Amino acid sequence: MSADQGPSSTLLPVADRRATLAALGRLLRPRRRLLALAAVLFVGRAAVGLVGPAVLGRIVDLVRAGDAASAITGPAVLLAVAAVAEGLFAWAGPAVGAQAAEPALADLREEVVDRALEVPAGEVERAGTGDLVARVDGDVAAVADAVKQAFPQVLEAGLTIALTAVGVASIDWRLGLAALCALPIQLHTLRWYLPRSSPLYASEREAAGGRSQQLLETIGSASTIRSLGLAEQHHRLLAGRSQRAVDLVNAATRLRTRFFARLNLAELTGLAMVLGTGFFLVRGGSVSVGGVTAAALYFQRLFDPFNILLYLVDEAQAAGAALARLVGVSDRPAAVAPTGAGTDASVQVDQVRFAYDAGHEVLHGLDLAVAPGERIAVVGTSGAGKTTLAKLVAGIHPPGSGTVAIGSVPVDAVGSVAGRVPVVLLSQESHVFAGPLADDLRLAAPHAGDDDLLAALRVVGAEGWALALPEGLATVVGDGGHRLTGVQAQQLALARVVLVDPAVVVLDEATAEGGSAGARSLEASAEAALAGRTAVVVAHRLTQAVHAGRVVVVDRGAVAEAGTHAELAAAGGAYARLWDAWSDQRERGAGGAGAV
Repeated sequence: MSADQGPSSTLLPVADRRATLAALGRLLRPRRRLLALAAVLFVGRAAVGLVGPAVLGRIVDLVRAGDAASAITGPAVLLAVAAVAEGLFAWAGPAVGAQAAEPALADLREEVVDRALEVPAGEVERAGTGDLVARVDGDVAAVADAVKQAFPQVLEAGLTIALTAVGVASIDWRLGLAALCALPIQLHTLRWYLPRSSPLYASEREAAGGRSQQLLETIGSASTIRSLGLAEQHHRLLAGRSQRAVDLVNAATRLRTRFFARLNLAELTGLAMVLGTGFFLVRGGSVSVGGVTAAALYFQRLFDPFNILLYLVDEAQAAGAALARLVGVSDRPAAVAPTGAGTDASVQVDQVRFAYDAGHEVLHGLDLAVAPGERIAVVGTSGAGKTTLAKLVAGIHPPGSGTVAIGSVPVDAVGSVAGRVPVVLLSQESHVFAGPLADDLRLAAPHAGDDDLLAALRVVGAEGWALALPEGLATVVGDGGHRLTGVQAQQLALARVVLVDPAVVVLDEATAEGGSAGARSLEASAEAALAGRTAVVVAHRLTQAVHAGRVVVVDRGAVAEAGTHAELAAAGGAYARLWDAWSDQRERGAGGAGAV
């Protein structure tokens, strides 16, 4: 994190229950016919499942009556046919359900990814990238597991409970009442469990996002952490967030254990009441031994579906928390094409103030005007507000007060989708996406042909090394592929800028990664990419300021002075002092790497 930046911890939005249910209904509505067919198949399985206990009770009565062994042949065949039919229903129901659920899940993934790519970078920074990563990874997986397993099991368990209860009552209504003795314990268990589990699972998902965020920050800045001797501090931070996630998982496990212990008590209570009632009914001649046997088997048959249904309430809490976090992203309004930016590529910054979440104001009523096609270099000491200014011009952060506009349109009103907005920000942290080099470039211009890609590379001086790769534009680069140098990666990013063809470009120390050896090459590449465009360049090397049309010195969050390099160097002010210090470093062989 640069000196211009501050800490942040505002999570991305989480949808409320109404919005979550509405999104779920919207995803499933186009598949309602398949869902109805799946429901019919589950009803069939539940109905066929009633055959087994009834037939076994009949066999018990036949044996007690002393009938011949051949008397049980028919019931045995019926039992076998019912088992085969139940197996077929058990296979067909989930298969049809999956045909409805899987496409809905795929639609949800696409919506989340689409909206996630449109979340303003400033919002992601405030929330932490770990929160977004946890949503598109862990939360999607949690919902996927629930859709694949919970959906068919809920239908099956619910139907089995309803039809089995009818089966018990049909033998004798008093046996049905005895079975209901388990219900008060089960309902009390749910009333105890639900208020405790819902917030616990929400906290668990949030803690997982915090752990991912800390892990990404630690790995992404490993070299800086080592150089500053902060390894132990970051280890403690990661350990603390990991421990919180573990503690919440353990708390959820303990809660589930107590939940199922109470359900087991309900099962034992209900079965004891059915058997006790059956004893008195058999002794009174109201029900046969086979009837009580069937009733006990029916009630025992309720154990699994009822526990499954209640367990799925538990799983639904976790999946519901994950789904709410996903819908919080997917329900964001879609970005729209820019309106009103026109061809005016001027930049207007009027009385802008800005503070990060920590409350420290970084910019204090800053004014800046950049004419169409003008290139300015923004310089200043570390922490002066240069990077913050760059992010406001690029629309990553909204100003706390004042306005930032492209032409006459506020920058946050012209959209935020790469390739459609008039402003592009390029920092020193350019990412090389894993895959063919051509695909990496086409992220900026999906319909560009190979000739267009080569032309963009040629502009930034990268065509030579690109064609020299083992397979040219088809060479796989990034993770697992051909590794590009820092200079090559930044030239690739500049070629993307050329392909996007924005009216305004903001470079935030975009040539710093080249070091002394590659700095001149990158500066030449940047010069070519910026030709004809309005440009705001946060200058790491003062040679960029020398070639800029105008130099703007930012000091303590405001513009201290502005003018050409020659004017400011001769004025003896803040820029002259920076130039003298930088020139001294060059003479001593420092290569001009000092922060400005």
